[in-house]
Amino acid sequence: MATHPAHHKVYIVEDDAGVRDALSWLLRTRRLLSEPYASAEAFLHDLCWQAPPREPCCLLLDVRMPGMSGLALFERLLTLPWAAAIPVLFLSGHADVATAVDAVKRGAFDFCEKPFSDNALVDRVEQALQASAAHVTRMANESAIAQLLTQLTDRERDVMQRVIAGLPNKLVADELDISVRTVEVHRARIFEKMGVKSAVELANKVRF
Repeated sequence: MATHPAHHKVYIVEDDAGVRDALSWLLRTRRLLSEPYASAEAFLHDLCWQAPPREPCCLLLDVRMPGMSGLALFERLLTLPWAAAIPVLFLSGHADVATAVDAVKRGAFDFCEKPFSDNALVDRVEQALQASAAHVTRMANESAIAQLLTQLTDRERDVMQRVIAGLPNKLVADELDISVRTVEVHRARIFEKMGVKSAVELANKVRF
């Protein structure tokens, strides 16, 4: 049985209370925390969409619900730049399978047809959480690097771009009309501020 940090969360958006309770119980048996919602509107209202999630999560979403449908909610999520951080697993009745397949083609993580296999569903949830964790980690790394870049002066950025491009110090000095010694000083400061020890490490860390 897989174990999960307490901060992993599975959101359940399903209008049928019995299904919500059953899913919550099933996830608990695999040590997965869940948060149920009876409607898409309640889910949207409860979450802060101004910022991406900081912890891995995924969404079990019923295709067909009163009011805002699961598909309409999915469309809203797709407008977010960090939508991939919340993988969507659709719960579909037989009549909605074609619709769910189309949603997968447009970015949903997967769909499970009702009645679903408990083990298969939880396995996909765990895979969705792994995908979310990778995306959340990537966003955190990008944010940390962006913060480091704010420490650089404009000239250090100019030097860094050329160092990453593989230019030797002499060419960097010629292009920027400064001395080689000045380039060396800037280079040392850039490495220190960015927490790297080589141009290769810097290039791997920073993407322009």
